[in-house]
Amino acid sequence: MKAFILAAGRGERMRPLTDHTPKPLLPVGGKPLIAWHLERLAAAGFTEVVINHAHLGKKIEAALGDGSQWGLRIRYSPEPPGALETAGGIANALPLLGDQPFLVVNGDVWCEIDFGRFSGLTAAGNQAVAHLVMVANPAHHPGGDFSLDGDRITFARGEQTLTYSGIAIFSPTLFVDVPRGSVMKLYPLLAAAIRLGTLTGQRHTGPWVDVGTPQRLAELDAALSSVDRS
Repeated sequence: MKAFILAAGRGERMRPLTDHTPKPLLPVGGKPLIAWHLERLAAAGFTEVVINHAHLGKKIEAALGDGSQWGLRIRYSPEPPGALETAGGIANALPLLGDQPFLVVNGDVWCEIDFGRFSGLTAAGNQAVAHLVMVANPAHHPGGDFSLDGDRITFARGEQTLTYSGIAIFSPTLFVDVPRGSVMKLYPLLAAAIRLGTLTGQRHTGPWVDVGTPQRLAELDAALSSVDRS
């Protein structure tokens, strides 16, 4: 299974930190944010990773190279200024991702999760086109995104909501009607899958942080820097 890291966002809420440094390269716990993903992917047995980029994308390529320092093979999917949003970015990278289900990870989240648990999971099973990892609603997103009914994701219902973590398994078929190079958000595709009963998910209860503001970046950096990981 291949992995795709979403790294094309401008990081407006992180300015001025992202004026000269792309958000995935901001340091946290002594290393770039994206390096945490790359290390976990390598440890889980992944070997091929695709990364999209737009804002300061050349800096991402220069910093990560071909991925050999992590035992990975990294390929890049450049996007035009302003980027293509999540669904558009994934659709644009499909030639690099192939025709099998793949893991997608938002480049601006930090999560203690074993990516290896997904290596045997295919989003095509049980007619599902996607399998989302959900987490408890953080303070900055109290309303959540969806609800879980067993392993089926439904539209948000009352207080029984969860937040999409930015980690998922996707089947390429979910993006078959998205033209390459088009700008498109992910939610309309997920909503259509919910209506068809083809969107599944699971809850992750371990540490997870949406690193979306300088304050949350600083808090995570302090927390990670205080832990002895030797």
